[in-house]
Amino acid sequence: MRINLIVNGQRLQVDCRAGETLLEVLRRHGFKSVKKACETGNCGACTVLLNGDPVASCLMLAAQADGCYVTTIEGLTGNEKIRLLQEAFVDHGAPQCGFCTPGMILTASSLLETNPSPTRTEVRKAIAGNICRCSGYVKVVDAIVDAARRIAQLGGEDHK
Repeated sequence: MRINLIVNGQRLQVDCRAGETLLEVLRRHGFKSVKKACETGNCGACTVLLNGDPVASCLMLAAQADGCYVTTIEGLTGNEKIRLLQEAFVDHGAPQCGFCTPGMILTASSLLETNPSPTRTEVRKAIAGNICRCSGYVKVVDAIVDAARRIAQLGGEDHK
C-alpha cells in the first residue's frame, strides 16, 4: 500500500506492508531518532507528534497515518520556544543517557503548546507514557516547568 506522509514538513510517499507500524516505516526511511524499544507502547521511546499530538509510533499502523503530519525530534527546529525547551533540559541535566530524550522533548513541546503554564502534576501526567530509567523524572519535570517559565517571559510569541 502506498501512503503519503508529511514528515518534518517534507512530503514523503512510501510503500508499506499490511500490518507495518509507523515506527518501522519511519526508521526504514532514515528517522533513527524514533527509537525501537519495547514495541508495546509502554516506554515512549518511539514517540512522534501526529498532527501535533504525541503518539507511540510502535502501536500505530503506518496506513493510519496516511495524509498526516508527523514530527520527529529532527523536525522541532526553527523557533525560540523549542530552543528554550532544549536549553532547559540541558540546564537541568534532564537528558541523562539520552535514549528517552527525543520522546520526552516531543511530548513536552506538545504539552506546552496546549498548556503554556503546566503544574508539576500536569507535567508528570503528560510525560507518564515516557519511561526514563536514568533521571527519576525530577530533572525532567524541573526542565519542563522551567521551559514554560522561560517561554512565558517571551510573552508567548514564537520568535523565529
